[in-house]
Amino acid sequence: MSDLAREERIDVPSARTKLKFFKVMAFIVGIGLLVLVAEMILQYGFQNDALAWWPQPHGLIFVIYVVATAVLGFAVRWPLSKMVLVMLAGCVPLLSFWVERKVGGEVEAQLDRLERGAPATAR
Repeated sequence: MSDLAREERIDVPSARTKLKFFKVMAFIVGIGLLVLVAEMILQYGFQNDALAWWPQPHGLIFVIYVVATAVLGFAVRWPLSKMVLVMLAGCVPLLSFWVERKVGGEVEAQLDRLERGAPATAR
């Protein structure tokens, strides 16, 4: 199936809602990962258990981020490889912030193009 045919099947209002959820979750995961790094430094560097409770909530937040990424990816017809790479970005401190900006901009441009009825561009 061509990119144009694939893009024509995208529900733009629904995709915008899913993009917003993805952006929020990417930001939360980014902050959560920084807190997890702080927890590990405190625990293993200083034997301080002040944030010992954080890994479990962070895991749940990460799972929600993975779901948000998959929901957005299916909505805008990403290939599986792109979805997996965006999901993995949530595992690297600070990378989720950059990926959220990059992916958000790409998807916004794609949705704007679809709303205007412009043809798909080569990727």
